[in-house]
Amino acid sequence: MSGEGQPDLHVDGTGLNVVVIAGQWHEVITNGLIAGAEKALDEMGVTHRLVRVAGSFELPVASKVALESGADAVVALGVIIRGGTPHFEYVSDAATSGLTQVTITTGKPVGFGVLTLDDEKQGLDRAGLPDSKEDKGREAAQAAVATAVLLRELRGASNA
Repeated sequence: MSGEGQPDLHVDGTGLNVVVIAGQWHEVITNGLIAGAEKALDEMGVTHRLVRVAGSFELPVASKVALESGADAVVALGVIIRGGTPHFEYVSDAATSGLTQVTITTGKPVGFGVLTLDDEKQGLDRAGLPDSKEDKGREAAQAAVATAVLLRELRGASNA
């Protein structure tokens, strides 16, 4: 599993406003990701809300609007499972490139919780469910909040 060597990103996110944006495909896996993200945000003292989009392709535009509307960070959650056509590559690239562009253009973090999988089993192993080996929703939320706290500190230091 890729979780080996994972950093401890438990930070105090008090005062931050985070939007969790999740696709609707592969409901069991996605709901596990959402639960992990929301639990982590609660533990870090973050104010948050959930917004659902159709799928991973729609994550970038919804993330951009959330950040431009005042959110300090976004946690983007989606599930893309490889099939027999090139669709997987197109959607995976669009979601990844789009979310990267959003974070650079807004100057605000996007926690990347988009699973790109060969099969459903890989998603179940990463969804933070009782039998899962990893919790990628939690990891994405922790990364978003840790980065938002860091950016707040960096911006405060430059104003000192």
